Amino acid sequence: MDLGRVFVAAVVRRPTAPAIVDGDIRRTYRQWFDDATRVAGGMAALGLDHGDHVVCLLKNRYEVTVLYWACQLLGLIYTPLNWRSTGADVAYCLEDANVRAVVYEGSSETAAHEALARHPGAIAIGIADAVQAPVTFASLITSEPLRVFKEIDEHDVCMMLYTSGTTGRPKGVPRSHRNEISAAISLIANNQYGFGEVSLGVMPMYHTMGVRVLLASALLSGIFVCMPRYDTELALRLIQDERVSALFLVPTLFHDMVVHPAIHKYARPALTNLGYAGMTMTDALSEACMKIFQPKRWINYYGSSEIFTFSFCDYLDVKPGCAGHAGFCQELRVVRADPGPDVSPDEVLAPGEVGEIIATLSSPEAFRGYWNQPAADVRAIRNGWYFTGDLGRVDDDGDLWLLGRVDDMIISGGENIHPEEVENILSRCPLVSQVAVVGVDDLRYGTKVIAFVEPTSADASHEALDDFCVASELGRFKRPRGYVFVEQVPKSGVGKILRRELKLGHYKRLSDFKHTD
Repeated sequence: MDLGRVFVAAVVRRPTAPAIVDGDIRRTYRQWFDDATRVAGGMAALGLDHGDHVVCLLKNRYEVTVLYWACQLLGLIYTPLNWRSTGADVAYCLEDANVRAVVYEGSSETAAHEALARHPGAIAIGIADAVQAPVTFASLITSEPLRVFKEIDEHDVCMMLYTSGTTGRPKGVPRSHRNEISAAISLIANNQYGFGEVSLGVMPMYHTMGVRVLLASALLSGIFVCMPRYDTELALRLIQDERVSALFLVPTLFHDMVVHPAIHKYARPALTNLGYAGMTMTDALSEACMKIFQPKRWINYYGSSEIFTFSFCDYLDVKPGCAGHAGFCQELRVVRADPGPDVSPDEVLAPGEVGEIIATLSSPEAFRGYWNQPAADVRAIRNGWYFTGDLGRVDDDGDLWLLGRVDDMIISGGENIHPEEVENILSRCPLVSQVAVVGVDDLRYGTKVIAFVEPTSADASHEALDDFCVASELGRFKRPRGYVFVEQVPKSGVGKILRRELKLGHYKRLSDFKHTD
């Protein structure tokens, strides 16, 4: 089965049920489908055909969801990019994927036109406040509807996500119809979502989490509440007014909610199902979420763009921060950690030992390799296993614990130190709002541990935080050797901490604090 047929099935099942909300826009499944078929018909009239890539530089708005389904009905490859991307980044992706069309809005128009100037063969399609597009979404949505849907094989590529490119250029991750349907079913099963679930569409539609929430919502005849740009108080109000029942966010956004002054201003009448993914969550934040939201289900979901589900944990009240056990149709191992390609999938470590997490590629959710990146395939894929680049260990119960990235591990004075372990301890300190730990070059230690802290109080200092670490269970050799108090820890568009930005000096020091780096 392909995603277009999945959408048709959802429409036939409950045609008059509410499907999507975006501000004043409210559509039933039938209305949503009708818009998608008209846009698909308009795109077909432009000459777009099965297998063509369509880049979308859009926020989470109604139009991007229509384009997503139109691509699936026509057999196009939905290729979303961060709407904040530079023209150079967009141009690279246009060339890499031989893109046939680019859809953009006002916020991404400059970058889109810069990229299109280098790739003039692509069709430019503008939405809403885009003013220089030869083709508009408004014209597409009044086109003659697509009447005959393409015959699509479940192994055909339906979407390509570009990784964040923490080192070098981003890598394209092709995803098949089979991959996507399997991933959505796993999300539903592992998070125990129910029929008619109301989900807040906060995670961007260029991110694996955002797309999966949209698809899972349709599978369940649920309601997808669009949020074009994240604002904490608006999110809290939408949870109340739209009776949102499920949140699937990165930890950063949960942090912003629990510390927001308006957290108790708005009711949460239907909110029962909370999940997080994308990065680890500190114990302190996990406990705060459980106390404030009191969810029936509280899930840690571990996966990637390449394989959506690695593992999940639904007993965070017992094991805060635990990544749990492998997901459906998945097998995980922890092997010797080495950034080179020489480690075998059979070099499995004993429980308690720290190594690299690898996942089987036999899962129906697994990709088959990067787009035009054979060297990346050699590094990441070996003998049917995907090497995640994540550090972890398995405890005596067989549960997985994440300890950061292989390339983030700090070797200081000959000792291995995992930044997320130190961050987890410091996050419990009442003087700390957010923290990121990195290693910097040092003549004595080789690399020394530095903590970058967003303080909650003027009382925060190196001495106070060091005393807190000494009194904790953190090994003394793992304590930060220096502290920098910053206005904001740098994060990606989806809320992940960007340690590389700290190493490059891209942060603003707070002038009223003593820094000891």
